[in-house]
Amino acid sequence: MAGVDVGATLAKLALRDARGSLRFALHPSHALDEVVRALRRARPRRVGLTGGGAESLGRLLDGEATRVNEFAAWGTGMAEVLGLPPTPAAPRYLVASVGTGTSILLVDGLSVSRVGGTALGGGTVVGLGAQLLGTSDFAEIAGLAAQGSRREVDLLVSDIYRAGEFPLAADLTASSFAKLARADCASAPRRQDLAAALMGLVGENVALICGGLAAAAQVPRVLYAGSTLRDNPALCGVIAVVTSALGRTPVFPEHGEFAGAVGALRLAASP
Repeated sequence: MAGVDVGATLAKLALRDARGSLRFALHPSHALDEVVRALRRARPRRVGLTGGGAESLGRLLDGEATRVNEFAAWGTGMAEVLGLPPTPAAPRYLVASVGTGTSILLVDGLSVSRVGGTALGGGTVVGLGAQLLGTSDFAEIAGLAAQGSRREVDLLVSDIYRAGEFPLAADLTASSFAKLARADCASAPRRQDLAAALMGLVGENVALICGGLAAAAQVPRVLYAGSTLRDNPALCGVIAVVTSALGRTPVFPEHGEFAGAVGALRLAASP
C-alpha cells in the first residue's frame, strides 16, 4: 500500500510493506516523475493520493490511484502516527499542518474539520529568506536561525517599557523586525539573527492562531506537523513557548509531516 500527499512544495510518500512497516520519502512537487518511479518500484496494490497536486499525480499514474479528501487524510493519518485508535471516543485535538502555508484542523473522534489557517508557513520562510538572506535553501535558513538571536532584530516589550511598567513578559515581541528601522540600529544585522527573526515571525503567529482556536474549541493539545518543522529547532522552539504560554500543550509527533500520506494510504485501503 502507498499514500502520497502532494503539497505546493513537497510530495510526501508513505509506503507500507507486507509486514505492516512504514517507510517515508520526500520529493519536490515539481518532480512528480520521481514519485511515479518510486511507486512503480514499490508496486503497491493500492495507492491513495491527497493534497493540491493529487490530480496532477493521478494523471501520471493513468488512473491507478484513489483520490482522498485532504482533511480526512490528515485526521486519519495523524491518529496512526500517534498510535491512537480512530474511534468516536478518541481525544479531541487540533492539528496544525505547517507546510508552504498553514492549515489548522479539529480532530473530534472520527470527524475532521478545518477550523482556520494562515498564509504564513514554509513559503514565507523561503520567500523572505531569498530577499533578506540571499538564499532560498530551506535547510540553510533553518541552520542559520538555530545560531541567531531575534533580540537583535525584533522590538521587544522590554525595549519599550521598563520592568514592571507593563503587564506583559519583557521578552515578548512587540513588533517583528522593527529594530531594523530604528535610528540606533548602527550596524547591519547578522544573517543568523535575521533568520531567527524570520522563524519567530512565522512561529509566533502560527502558535497564537492555534492557541486561540484551541481555546475556542476547548481542546488541550495542539499537534504541530508539516515539512516546515523538519530539522528546524528555532521554529519549533518559538511555537512551543507561545503555545505553552497560552495554556495549551504543544506536541511535535515524529514523522508528523507524513500524516496526510499515511491517511491517504489507509483510506485508499478501506473497502
